[in-house]
Amino acid sequence: MSTTTYPTARAVAARAQSHFTRHIELARSRGRKHLATVPDAASLEAMVDAAFWASLRREEGLTPKISLALLSSEQAGVPLLFEHPLPLTPAGLAKLAPAVERPGIHLGVWPVDGNLRVWGTTRELPAYCPVIEVVGSGWLVIKHRAETFGKFVNVAVLEGDEIKVVDENNARVPDCPGLLKSMLGFENLQRADERVNVLVLIAASMRAHGRGGMLLVVPSGTDGWRSSIVGPVLYAVDPHFAGLAEVLGRQDAGPSPDWEEDLRRAVDTIAGLTAVDGATLLDDRYELLAFGAKISRGRNQPPVERVLVTEPIEGSVVTEATPVQLGGTRHLSAAQFVQDQHDSSALVASQDGRFTIFTWSTREACVHAHRVEALLL
Repeated sequence: MSTTTYPTARAVAARAQSHFTRHIELARSRGRKHLATVPDAASLEAMVDAAFWASLRREEGLTPKISLALLSSEQAGVPLLFEHPLPLTPAGLAKLAPAVERPGIHLGVWPVDGNLRVWGTTRELPAYCPVIEVVGSGWLVIKHRAETFGKFVNVAVLEGDEIKVVDENNARVPDCPGLLKSMLGFENLQRADERVNVLVLIAASMRAHGRGGMLLVVPSGTDGWRSSIVGPVLYAVDPHFAGLAEVLGRQDAGPSPDWEEDLRRAVDTIAGLTAVDGATLLDDRYELLAFGAKISRGRNQPPVERVLVTEPIEGSVVTEATPVQLGGTRHLSAAQFVQDQHDSSALVASQDGRFTIFTWSTREACVHAHRVEALLL
C-alpha cells in the first residue's frame, strides 16, 4: 500500500472512504443488516492504484475489464476461492481479466497477513461494499452496491488525472426528478409495491446498447401526449404491451433468481426498442405504448429555446443552453416534448455515451436537462 504510483488514487481515497463510512454508519443506525465493513483509505488507494495500472495493460490485445470488491470471503455468500490468495498487482489482474469480465462477477480483495490479496470471485456483495471497476484504459469508477436489487451507486469517476466526485446534495435541490434521486442512492420508487427503480435499469440498458435512443415516460390513462407525436405512429402497440408491468406485479412473492432474470429480460426488451429511430413511449405503469415515434411541436406551442443544464458532480455549476448545444435532433425533440408535456419526462442516450434526463422545472418555468452519464458507468 505504500508504493502507490497513481497520484489520483491518493487524492480520491480519503474522499471515498468518508462516503462509505457515512453511509454504512447511517444504515447501521436504521437497523440494516448484512452491511459491508467500513473500509480504510489505504486499502481503497491500493485498489485504485492497481486497477488503474492494470487498465493500461493489454491481454491478447484487449483492455482488461475487471471489478474489484473490498470484502472478506465470509461476506460473499457462495464465493469461488483460490487455494492460494494472489497478490494485488496490475500484471496479476490483467491475467485474470478474461475469466471475470462478464457483468456481475467481482474479484474479492481483503488483507491477508497485512497485505491486500485477491482471494477469489463472488457475485454476492453486502450493501455499501466498495467496488472499483475498470471501464476503459485509465478509466475507473468507484461505486457501491445499494440496498435494493440490481443497483449500484457511483461514488466517483476517474479518468486519467481527472476526478469526478458525485454530488449527493443534487438530490435535495427543488424539482430533482425521482429517477435522479434513485441514481444518487436516495430511493424514490414510483409505486409503493416496487422494490427496484425500473427506470434506472432501463437507463443503464439503453446506454449499454450503444446505439443511442430516446424513452418518453408519460402519464397513464391519458392521450395528451399524442398532440406532440406525428401520427399515425408506425409502431404503435395495441393493446398496450404489459410484459414489464407483469413481471413487476410478481414482486410480492419476493426476489428470486428467476424473477430477477425475468426482470432483466423485460427491461432489455424495452431498452432495445429505443435503438429504433424515433422515440419509445412508456406510461407510468410501465406499459409500452409505441416505439419509433416522431416528435412534433404541439399546436400553438412555442419552440423550445432555453434549457437549464446541470450535472450531479461536485464543483459543477448550473448553465443555460439551447437544445442544439446539448446534442443533435434527439435532444432538441426531447426538450420540445417536455416543454409541451410538463407531466412527462424524456431519457436520451447518445451514441458517445452521454445520457440526459429532461424534465419540466416548475420553479424555473423551463426544461431542465440533467446530465447523468457519470451515474450510469
